[in-house]
Amino acid sequence: MAAELAPAKNFHPFMERYEHEYHCLCHGSGVREVLGGLCSSFHDMGTGRSRSGRAPEIAYLVARDIVRTWRAMGRIDPDLVLTCGNAGDVRKAISASLLRGRGVLHIEQDIYNPIEMIAFADIITAPSGEYRDYLEEEYLLENVEVIGGYPHALHVRDLGLTHRGGGDFILLVLGGDLKGEDIPGVMGMVGALNRKVVVVPFRFSSDYVRGLAGSRDVRVLAGFVDLPSLMRDADLMIYGAGMGVTIEAAVMGVPSIKLRGFHRRHASVDLAESVGIPVAGADDLPFIVDDLKPPRSGGLVKKAERAVDNIGRIVESFDDISGPRGGLGSMRRIWNARKKF
Repeated sequence: MAAELAPAKNFHPFMERYEHEYHCLCHGSGVREVLGGLCSSFHDMGTGRSRSGRAPEIAYLVARDIVRTWRAMGRIDPDLVLTCGNAGDVRKAISASLLRGRGVLHIEQDIYNPIEMIAFADIITAPSGEYRDYLEEEYLLENVEVIGGYPHALHVRDLGLTHRGGGDFILLVLGGDLKGEDIPGVMGMVGALNRKVVVVPFRFSSDYVRGLAGSRDVRVLAGFVDLPSLMRDADLMIYGAGMGVTIEAAVMGVPSIKLRGFHRRHASVDLAESVGIPVAGADDLPFIVDDLKPPRSGGLVKKAERAVDNIGRIVESFDDISGPRGGLGSMRRIWNARKKF
C-alpha cells in the first residue's frame, strides 16, 4: 500500500481486521508511527514536494521517485496495490503499478480535487452514492464502488482519546488547504486573539512560521507531531487542513474552526458543515472563537465500520469486479479540474 500520514490512518482499521501480508510505500516517519506493527516492510518513495518548487525541478524529482517506487515494488512483488489520498505518493504508486502490471484499488475521499492518476486505478471507492455519481459524471470514471463512510474514524475511536481541554491553549494547524501567502494573515489574526497558541505547521517551514509569530504566547512546533494528543488537550482548534483533521475533530469532539482555504469545493468542507464545524476566513476568527460548540460525530464511527467491511469485500473479489479504467479521458478531466485549485 502507498500512503501519506492521514490516508495511512484509513488503512489501519482494514489492516487490523483483514489478515494479509502488508508492505508499505511511504515517505517520512509519520506513516511508520501509524502502521509500524502491521507492515512486514517499509519502502521509501522519496520526499514530499514544496509548492514553491519550479515545475522542471518538480517533474524531475517526481520521475526519479517513480523509478524508486518501481524498484521497491519489484522487491515486494505485490498481488494488489492500495492507495489513498490526493497527493504525490498516489501518483507515484499508480504510475509504478502500471509499469509493473499490478492492479490498483484506490480509496478516494477528496472527490472534488483527486489526483489525476486515479484515472488508471482498476477500482475506485467513494464514501457515498452522491460522491460516486460526482466522480463518474465529472471525471468519466467507470468503476467506482460505494463503501459508505471514512475508515479513518475507526482509527480515531480506537485511540481512546476524547476531548478534555484544560490545556489553556488554542491549537493552530497549518495544512494543505492553505497557501504560503495565507500564512501571514492567519498568524496575525490568531496572534491578535491574545491567547496561548500552539502551531503545527504541517506543510510549511517551522522557521518561516516562527518568524511570523510576533508574540511569546505563540509556540511553533517542528518535526513529527502527535496531533490527536494535542487536540485532546487544546481548548479549541483552528485548522487549515483537510479530511483527516476534520474526521479526528468530529470523532474526538474538539471545538474547532476550519479555515476557508483556496479550495472552492472540498469533501472536508462538506463534512465539517455536516458535523457543525464552522468554515470561516481568518478575519472572522475574533467573532466566532468564543462561541464554539463541540462538533457532532454524525455517525462517522458506525459508517466507518461499514466502510471497512466493504473494502474487505472489494479486496477479496478484486479480480472479479476490477475495471474498466477511466483512462486518458478521465485523466484530462481531472487535470483540468485541478488547475482551478
